[in-house]
Amino acid sequence: MSRGEPPPPTLPQAPARSGWLGFLPVSALEDNLRNINLETEEALEVDEEDDELVFTFDDLPLVFSCPRHWQADPAVDMIMQTWRMRERMKTVSVALVICLNVGVDPPDVTKTQPCARQECWVDPLSLNPQRALETIGGNLQRQYERWQPRARYRQSLDPTVEEVRRLATGLRRSAREERVLFHYNGHGVPRPTANGEIWVFNRSYTQYIPLSIYDLQSWMGSPSIYVYDCNNAGIIVDSFKNFAEQHEREYVEQVRAGGPQAGAAELPPPPSLRNCIQLAACSKDQLLPMNPDLPADLFTACLTTPIKVALRWFVMKNDLGHLAPQVKLEHLEKIPGQFGDRRTMLGELNWIFTAITDTIAWNTLPRDTFQKLFRQDLLVASLFRNFLLAERIMKSNDCTPVSQPKLPPTHQHPMWEAWDLAVDICLAQLKNILGEDRTYVPSSFFEEQLTAFEVWLSHGCEERSPPEQLPIVLQVLLSQAHRLRALDLLGRFLDLGPWAVNLALSVGIFPYVLKLLQSSARELRPLLVFIWAKILAVDSSCQQDLVRDQSHKYFLTVLQDPAMLPQHKTWAVFVLYSVVQGYKQGQDEAVAGNLISICINEMEEADPVFKQWLAICLGTLWDKHEEARLRATRCNAPESLEALLVDPAPEVRAAAVYALGTFINSCSERTEHANTLDQNIATRLLQKMLEDGSPLVRKELVVTMQYVVNSFPNNFISLMRAIAEEDESASAGTSSTMLGKAGSMTRVSSEDKLSRQMMKQRRSVVGVPQSLSGSVTELNRMGDSSILTTPKRGRKSVIGLAGVGTQHHVASLASLASMACYGPEVTTKFKPFYLKVVGGLMVLERDPDSEVGTMARQVLDTIYNKMVVAERDRKGSGVFRSLSQAELHSVSAPGSPAKPSFLLGESPPGHNTTLPASFSKSVTGGQHSLTVPSDLASKPAQARMARSNVSDIAEDGQEQGVRTTFLAWSAKHFSSKLMKLGEDMIDMESEEYWAKQWLYERNEKIKQRATAERNSMEEGSGRLDVQLGVVKIGQAPSVLAYSPYTSSLAVATRDSILLVRDKEVSTSWGNGNSRVSQISSLEFCNSHERGLLVAGSDDGCVRVWRGWEDTPHLVTGWSLLPELVPQSLAGSRVSHGLQLAWSQTGQMLVGAGDAKTVRLWDCSAEVRLGDLPTQSDSCVTALDMDKGVLAASFGDGQIK
Repeated sequence: MSRGEPPPPTLPQAPARSGWLGFLPVSALEDNLRNINLETEEALEVDEEDDELVFTFDDLPLVFSCPRHWQADPAVDMIMQTWRMRERMKTVSVALVICLNVGVDPPDVTKTQPCARQECWVDPLSLNPQRALETIGGNLQRQYERWQPRARYRQSLDPTVEEVRRLATGLRRSAREERVLFHYNGHGVPRPTANGEIWVFNRSYTQYIPLSIYDLQSWMGSPSIYVYDCNNAGIIVDSFKNFAEQHEREYVEQVRAGGPQAGAAELPPPPSLRNCIQLAACSKDQLLPMNPDLPADLFTACLTTPIKVALRWFVMKNDLGHLAPQVKLEHLEKIPGQFGDRRTMLGELNWIFTAITDTIAWNTLPRDTFQKLFRQDLLVASLFRNFLLAERIMKSNDCTPVSQPKLPPTHQHPMWEAWDLAVDICLAQLKNILGEDRTYVPSSFFEEQLTAFEVWLSHGCEERSPPEQLPIVLQVLLSQAHRLRALDLLGRFLDLGPWAVNLALSVGIFPYVLKLLQSSARELRPLLVFIWAKILAVDSSCQQDLVRDQSHKYFLTVLQDPAMLPQHKTWAVFVLYSVVQGYKQGQDEAVAGNLISICINEMEEADPVFKQWLAICLGTLWDKHEEARLRATRCNAPESLEALLVDPAPEVRAAAVYALGTFINSCSERTEHANTLDQNIATRLLQKMLEDGSPLVRKELVVTMQYVVNSFPNNFISLMRAIAEEDESASAGTSSTMLGKAGSMTRVSSEDKLSRQMMKQRRSVVGVPQSLSGSVTELNRMGDSSILTTPKRGRKSVIGLAGVGTQHHVASLASLASMACYGPEVTTKFKPFYLKVVGGLMVLERDPDSEVGTMARQVLDTIYNKMVVAERDRKGSGVFRSLSQAELHSVSAPGSPAKPSFLLGESPPGHNTTLPASFSKSVTGGQHSLTVPSDLASKPAQARMARSNVSDIAEDGQEQGVRTTFLAWSAKHFSSKLMKLGEDMIDMESEEYWAKQWLYERNEKIKQRATAERNSMEEGSGRLDVQLGVVKIGQAPSVLAYSPYTSSLAVATRDSILLVRDKEVSTSWGNGNSRVSQISSLEFCNSHERGLLVAGSDDGCVRVWRGWEDTPHLVTGWSLLPELVPQSLAGSRVSHGLQLAWSQTGQMLVGAGDAKTVRLWDCSAEVRLGDLPTQSDSCVTALDMDKGVLAASFGDGQIK
C-alpha cells in the first residue's frame, strides 16, 4: 500500500464475525481501529496537489503527560488559620474620665488668645460650668456609642482618685476577660509628670491630686485600651511600659515567695503589655494645638467624629477656592444623609473613608498587627482607622500622636490623595443639593479602584507586592451596584494561587462571602461557588462555618440548578466534599439534604472532572457513616458507581474505586445482606480493575481490598494459615505444618510462588490444578469446581518438545490471580471470593509500580501477622515472622551486570523490596522504595528475626493501614489556576514555547538529513559499511532502540537499561525486573518533544520512563499481558517475551508474545482497547505498525 492510499475499509484478514475478542465484538473492534487510524488524525495531512505527506508536530498528541504522571507531591500550601482571630475580643465597658474644671485653666500651660475652646463640639464657656461639664460628658458618650452601642458606659466628671479607683475596678469586675476602654481628658489639669502620674481633683476642687499610672494599671487590669487626650501625653505611654514591667517583676517575686500578700484572696495575673493598647494625642514634649478654628479636643474629635473633622479640615485647608469652591464650614452641618445609608452623600463619604483607612493600614502594617488592631475588636478597629486620620490632621498642626503598639507613619500615604479627590467631588455637589434640591450623584471612587485592581490582576503574580486595593474590593462587596464585578475580580485574584487566598482571608474577606451565601441572585452563583472552592482548597476548617450557618444548602441548590454549567457544578460538589470530609455533623447535614440522590442524578454528565468529584464526594460522605450507607443502598449508588469503572478517564475510575471502597468500609454491623453486597462489589472490582493501566486506580484498589480484608478478618486469617502451611511444606519438602517449624516460618512472596510452582509442575505435568490461560477477567469462573482434572493440552512448542511446556501459563500473573499455584488444601476449602481477593493482592504485590506493590505487600503482611499472632495466642508458642532468603536477596547496582539481578516490579536497584512492609518508606523524585533501618541492616539475620513487627501489632491491637494521597492530589486541582481565559492562545514569548520550537526545528532538520541519506542510498552513492565505533558493556544486550530525533541509543540488558551517546554509556538505571524476568522490548514515545522510553519485559509488564537522558524517573507501569510466562520459567517453550509496537498519533501501544491474542492498549485512557486473535500456535517474535497497518511475525515463520 503506498503512503498516499486511504486505509482499507476493514481489517486485513479480519477473522469471522462469530465470537468475541476480549470485550469487543469484531465489528465494534473494527470501528474502533478505523477511528484511530493514522490517516484520520490531525497530525498527518495529505497534500492533494503533490500527494505528499505533511507532518505537523504541533498537532501530534502527547501521552503520559497529564498531571497524574507529573505531580508527585500532593501537598498544598495549607493555611493554618492565621487569618482567624483566636482571641477575638469585645470592648464591653467604657470609662469616660473628664478633668476640665470649666472656667479654670491649669497653671503650667499658657494658652493663646484666642484659643481652641470646643470640647465635644460644645463651647464650655457658653454654659454654666456644671451644665457644660455634663453636656460634654453626654456628647462624648454618644460619640463613642456610634462605634460601640452595646457597651456599658460610665462617666466620671472632674473625679477624685477614689472615684477613679471605684470606676476602674467596677468595670473590670463586670467585664471579666473582655476589654475595657479608659478615656482620659486632661485639658483642665496640669500635664502628666515625669514620674508617670496624671492629675485629678480633691473633693473640694482646691487641689490637683496625682494619680499614678502604676495604680491605674492595677485597677484596670488586662486587656484594656487607653486614650489620653492631654498635653505631653507621650509621657504616659513611656511610663506605662515601665510600670507594666515592674508589675511583672513583682508578680514573679510574689510567686517565688509562695503566694499572695497578706489580705489578698488570690494572686491576680499581672497586666500584660501585649494586651493593652494606648492612643495618645501627642508625644512627650508636645502641647496640643490651640488653633481657635479647631476643637480643643481635636484628638478625641478625630477618634469619635472622623468625617466631621476631616471635612472641616479639608475646607479650612482649601479655603482659597481651588478645591470644593463656595463650600463654607457652616454648609458642612447641612450635608444630607445618614452614616449608615451608603446611597447618601454622608453615608458614602463614611464608606469611602472606611475603605481608604483599611487600605492604608493593610498596606502599611505587619499582618499580625493588622489582624489584632483592625479585625479583633470592632471598637478598636474603628478607633485605629480614625487614629490614622488623627495622625494626618494633627501632623499638619505640628503634633505627633503616639500609639502602642507603635504604627509606622501613614500621614503621607498616597491613598489620602484619593480621599481628598473623593471629598472634593462630593462637596462640589453640595451647593446644588442644598440650594436647588438636586439628587446626589454617587462617587466614582469604587469603580476607579476596581479598575486599578483589574490592572494589577493583568500582571499580578506572587513575586509582586500585593494589590493595595484588596481591602477596597472587600468594601465593594457591600454594594449591590458593584458586587458582581467585585466578585469576578476577587475570584480572578484567588485563582492566582494559595498565597492569594491567604491574603484575601487575612484582609477579612471571609465573613463577607459567608453572608453573601444568603443571596438568592442566580447571577452570583458561579462566582460564589468558585470563590468558596478556592477558599476550601487551602483551608478546610471553613466547613464548620458553612454547616453552622446552614450555608451548605446554597451549594446543594447550585448542584441541582439545570442552568449551571458542569464546571460550576464541579466547584459546588467540591465545596460539599469539603463540608463532609472528616466532619460528622457535615455528613449528617448532607444526608439530610439528599446529597446522595443528587450526586447520582448528576452522574450522566460527560465532564470527567465533574464525575470524578461526584464519586469522591459520595465516597467521603458515607465513609464510616452507617446511615449514609443505608441511604446509598436504597438509591442503588453502588450500581451507579460501577458504571464509572469503564470511564475513559483514569481519575474517574480511581474515584469510583475509592467510593466503592469507603462504601464497604462504612458497614459497622455485618449482616448477611451487607456481606453479600460487599462481596459482590469487591468481586466486580477485581474483575474490572485488576488489569487497569493506571497506578492511580490500582492504588485505590489495594486500599479497597484492605477494607474487604478488615471486614472479614477471620476468613482471611484462616486462608492465610492454609497458604502458609502449604508454602512451608513446599519449602521444607515435607508435609509438616507451620507450627512444627515456628521459628523459621515465612510468608512466601508472590514471585517465589511462581518459581516453586514451576519446579513442581516440571516434576509432574498431570495432577496440578486447572490453570487459566486467559486474563484475570476469568476470575469469576475460578473456584467453582473443586474436582481436579487433567489439564488440556497446551499449544505445541515450535521446537517440538512435548509435555514440558504444557502448563507454562501456570507461572504467569494470571495464575497468581486464580490461585492456580496452590493445591486443593487451599483452593477447595475456602469460598472462591476469599481466594479471589488474596489472589488479586498477590498480583498487585508484583505490580510494575513499586508503590502499588508495596501497598499490596503491606496488606498481605498484615493478614499474615494477624494470623501469626492468633496462632501464638492459641498455641502459646512464640511464633514470629522471619525473613526468608527471597526477602534478603542481594541486589545489583545499576549497570553492573556481573552482580545478581534485582527484582522486577518491586524497586529500582540498590533497594531491597521484599522486606516486611513495616520497614520505613521513602519517596524521592517520583521513585518509591523501601529503606532498611540501619539497626536492622547491621545485625545478623537470626538476630533480626526477633524484631518482627508481629509482636508490636499484637500488643497495640491495631495496625496502621495503607492510604493513598488521591484525595489530596485531586483537591490540589482547585488550588491551581482554573480560569484559563484564551487557553487556545499560545504564549509565544514563554520559555516553553521557544523550547518546543527549537525541538520542532531540530526534528525538521533531522528529517531533511535522513531524507537526503535515504536518497543517496537509492542512488547508490551512500555507504553502510562504515563503522562509527564500538561500545562495550558488561552484559549481553538483548534489545536496541534508537531515539528517533537524537543520537541516543537505548540498550537493554537482562534487567538494566543503558543510554549510549557519543560512543559511551552516559546513563544507566535498573528497570525494576524480578529475578525471573528480563527486558524484551523498547519503544520511544513522544519523541518529537521530551521523549519517554517504554520498556516491556517478558512477564507482560510495561514501564514508562522519563528523564532518561540524565535522571530517569518511572512515569507509570502496568501489566499489558499478564498471561505471559517469563522466559526463565517457560522451560523448553520458545518465547521472545513481550513485543511492542507504538503509534504516536493513535496514542496506542500494541503488545504480543507467547499468547493467543495481540493486545491493543489505549495509552490516553490507560485501558485495554481490544484483543486481536493471533490464530497461531507460535509466539509472536516481532511487531511493527505504520499508517494504521499492524504487522506481526511468528516463531513458525508466518507474518501477518
